[in-house]
Amino acid sequence: MSEPFDIDWTEAADRLAASARTDEDWYRSVAATLVRPGDRVAVDVGCGGGGMAMVLAAALGPDAQVLGIDGAPDVLARARELASGTVEFVLADLHHGMAPVRAHVPDGADLIWASASVHHLGDQQAAVDALAGLLRAGGRLALAEGGLGIKHLPHDLGVGAPGLENRLIAAQETWFVGMRANLPGSVRMPYGWTEALHRAGLQAVTTRTWLLEQPPPLPKERLPSVLDRFGHRSVRLHEIGLLSDDDAAAWRRLLDPADAAWLGNRTDLYVLDARSVHLGVRA
Repeated sequence: MSEPFDIDWTEAADRLAASARTDEDWYRSVAATLVRPGDRVAVDVGCGGGGMAMVLAAALGPDAQVLGIDGAPDVLARARELASGTVEFVLADLHHGMAPVRAHVPDGADLIWASASVHHLGDQQAAVDALAGLLRAGGRLALAEGGLGIKHLPHDLGVGAPGLENRLIAAQETWFVGMRANLPGSVRMPYGWTEALHRAGLQAVTTRTWLLEQPPPLPKERLPSVLDRFGHRSVRLHEIGLLSDDDAAAWRRLLDPADAAWLGNRTDLYVLDARSVHLGVRA
């Protein structure tokens, strides 16, 4: 087994590619608020499956330069497959700074998007400072961080103790704290993302939160990704001692298609997700 707080990005590549497809409508909605007439250079930092990079490429048009930056080769390979040449993808380990990004946008970017990626860097404020420094005058830095954790299940499933999903979320939060503490050069950032944007010298700082909701019953096409997410987290968090044996046993039943308690048999699964995007503008 790998170290408790390591992330196997090779194993995550398929999930990130799937998210690029399922989140496309959200990316389009966000991009509509970010892209301005005349924008020609956009960067997706920590692009994962490349979903937002592809949407930005479509929004900016064929004469624009859109970069997708990621440090995981397998993740980037899947993104290239999905994008079909509409985005320039760059392999770069940003733990060592933003110089690889600067090399590709020497005159600065009109828009930089970073979704759930800055929190994987040890010094988050230094990363925000560096990203802000890559902007042209009037350029925008958009950080998709925070919001509220996604939920899918009723409080009492009839298997295990009530509150099973809440305890999985709590265990994931404990893991996240450990992951952050074990990053190279990790320092705490004891304030919010809007303050980080202010400290980076950006202006007109705002936050907008999108509510993503799918009432029950959950569409059949969404079920595999939900079950995969529960399976990955419950197994991993149990292996490293953050999930109890009783809860792990309950999850095994809920995720077993041969068990009468299989989640796929239920009609009360849903999606409730709130995603926040924090925006700052370079003067």
